[in-house]
Amino acid sequence: MKILLIEDDALIASILKKSLNLKLWLLELATDGEIGLKLALRGTYDLIILDLSLPKKSGQDVIKEIRKRDLKIPIIILSVKSEIRDKKKLFSLGADDYLTKPFICDELIMRIEALLRRPQKIKNKDFRLGPIFFKNQKNIFYYNKKELYLTKKEHNLLLFMLKRKNEIVSKGELLEHVWSYKTNPNSNSIETHIAILRKKLQQKDGSSLIHTFPGRGYRLSLKKISDA
Repeated sequence: MKILLIEDDALIASILKKSLNLKLWLLELATDGEIGLKLALRGTYDLIILDLSLPKKSGQDVIKEIRKRDLKIPIIILSVKSEIRDKKKLFSLGADDYLTKPFICDELIMRIEALLRRPQKIKNKDFRLGPIFFKNQKNIFYYNKKELYLTKKEHNLLLFMLKRKNEIVSKGELLEHVWSYKTNPNSNSIETHIAILRKKLQQKDGSSLIHTFPGRGYRLSLKKISDA
């Protein structure tokens, strides 16, 4: 899962990054409202955590712009304001949840999980391709019925490809959805992680479930499908 945190408090951002990383969630940070809105409008996030008091553009303006573009991304507001009228206004603008600062990270995680349990079939379903099985409720991969141990990046990469099984996924898409937007597009990080996954998913006959299409990208499938 990919989360956008729009927060200018460095301490809060650091604490949240450590806590959410333990859940194998990818967290990207924007430290002002303008950058946060620009990233949010790309529509590549599963959830947004939004501070109200931000430089350059307020959290209230950010949520207005997001909802004006009809983006359905769940948004959790963080704010020191605790008055019911403030909460009512933010909910009317399109917020999905509201957490008052200071807060406990465990509570934020519970609220995130509750939001993502709402009826969105693509987020709640399990995924399978031959010997690969992803159990959504446990957030665990199995390979040949045994738990598959992956790093956070490997986990997110494989999940993205499994959701797009039998499709060619470009390097640009992987950079956008799995890596940070700050990643150098010339980095060989994708190739390195693909090579590692290939080893972990090697079949008994030595064949791979990940196929390379030079100049186009990668495809996760049981057999190499014609590039015609």
